[in-house]
Amino acid sequence: MSGAKREVLEVLSRSATAPHREVVRAQALLLAAEGVANTAIAKRLGVSPASVTTWRERFATEGLSKLCEVREGRGRKASIPQEKVDEIVRLTQQEKPAGQTHWSCRTMAKAAGVSPATVQRVWSARGLKPHLVKTFKLSNDKRFEEKLIDVAGVYLNPPERAVVLCMDEKTQIQALDRTQPSLPLKKGRAGTMTHDYKRNGTTTLFAALNVLTGVVIGQCMAKHRNIEFLKFLRTIDGQVPKDLQIHLILDNYGTHNHDNVKAWLAKHPRFHLHFIPTSSSWLNMVERWFRDLTDKAVRRGVFKSVPDLIAAIEAYLEANNSDPKPFVWTATADEILAKVRRGRVTLEAIAS
Repeated sequence: MSGAKREVLEVLSRSATAPHREVVRAQALLLAAEGVANTAIAKRLGVSPASVTTWRERFATEGLSKLCEVREGRGRKASIPQEKVDEIVRLTQQEKPAGQTHWSCRTMAKAAGVSPATVQRVWSARGLKPHLVKTFKLSNDKRFEEKLIDVAGVYLNPPERAVVLCMDEKTQIQALDRTQPSLPLKKGRAGTMTHDYKRNGTTTLFAALNVLTGVVIGQCMAKHRNIEFLKFLRTIDGQVPKDLQIHLILDNYGTHNHDNVKAWLAKHPRFHLHFIPTSSSWLNMVERWFRDLTDKAVRRGVFKSVPDLIAAIEAYLEANNSDPKPFVWTATADEILAKVRRGRVTLEAIAS
């Protein structure tokens, strides 16, 4: 046995991720190279002496090239007939259980006459997950391609001497108080929270995410009219250095195009607005930051008043800005447009 082959077998024999049969074969060959008898190897590894003999013969003639292959006709035989597998896959993809929207392991097992474990193995092997559903929406914006190219271009090739901000309002954030005190986390028990709650008012968070740095300019207000939007624009204007242009990526909400806003923007030419297509909130990276805010600071919070809620949001903003981590946009406009075209072709095929 050459040094290179021994090195490969030693690595494989210690692997915690390789298939068990490959690890055992590698261990058997290493023991054989040390002069251990076939019967002793078989006893030590819990296999038959005939198997050890076969592995040694194959190694002598074929080397490592086919060490991991199972020869045709050998190995564990399939316990599920192919016809039954095809039936389970067909039912999963083309039919639904009576009166229900999707299959479960047990309903499929009953329909196919197999065990739930069998259904799970088939679904796992074929990558089928009928218990999951993903939502989507293709934009019907007539200027979809134009807006997409504009926004993706700003992400991937930001203008010089400029700040790119993803801006949006998170409206109707509720200050929820629980009807009973929560129990703390302890060994053997998760923290608890009552399912019902008391509503103590709402607030709206205006936020602008700096694409380059991850820093967020945020401001809570009672409403989200053009008056509040103009107030937030003035806040941005005051916090961004005067020698930098400001490129705002935002949605098509009516207040963003209000006459008062247009008049203010005309007097502040360093502001440049880039509107995402309708039904395309995924294109605005501040939405990703909103998700983190909800998960980490709002959903499990207990707020006895709106000021308590605002204080929690401002604390999260401060923590975020003390150690900001920007989101990185990588998809090009061409890649997104190709996916959208495929989606439209699929929808049209289903509709016809």
